[in-house]
Amino acid sequence: MSEKLQDIINKQHDQINPDEENMDEVVQLVGFVIGEEEFSVPILSIQEIIKPIEWTRVPQTPEYVLGVFNLRGSVIPLIDLRLKFGLPSEKMTDNSRFMVMKNDSETAGFVIDRLTEAIRLKKHEIGPAPETAMQEKTMIEGVGKQNDKILTILKVDKLLERDF
Repeated sequence: MSEKLQDIINKQHDQINPDEENMDEVVQLVGFVIGEEEFSVPILSIQEIIKPIEWTRVPQTPEYVLGVFNLRGSVIPLIDLRLKFGLPSEKMTDNSRFMVMKNDSETAGFVIDRLTEAIRLKKHEIGPAPETAMQEKTMIEGVGKQNDKILTILKVDKLLERDF
């Protein structure tokens, strides 16, 4: 077999079977906006994203817990991320969405102001969370750098943690 043909076969093989190392280096996120700031969460933690639907208020819960809603037979708590992050409440718009996130044991819906885009970042483009006084309680997983913007990556487990 000629050397040129072997090179072509090797390139095709590399495209079909990319290095596992290269695949591990990319983190896939979904970006969204709360107030004036863009955040993101890992795409695999999202169950679905829906337009706002009717929900029921639950008494004696924190202000940021709007209530619960029914999603195909499952009753899911609804959390307003604006209020959870200490921002003033705003009326939902046509861009508002409920982002349903899950981990092994919890599922919750979060009100977001608007979706931005699916984001692919290489691991080296993600820095650690800024140091804070309460590092173990922070909701920030890390900070991504994409072109000329900074992207705050949130910890889904912390968002889903029940403190009510």
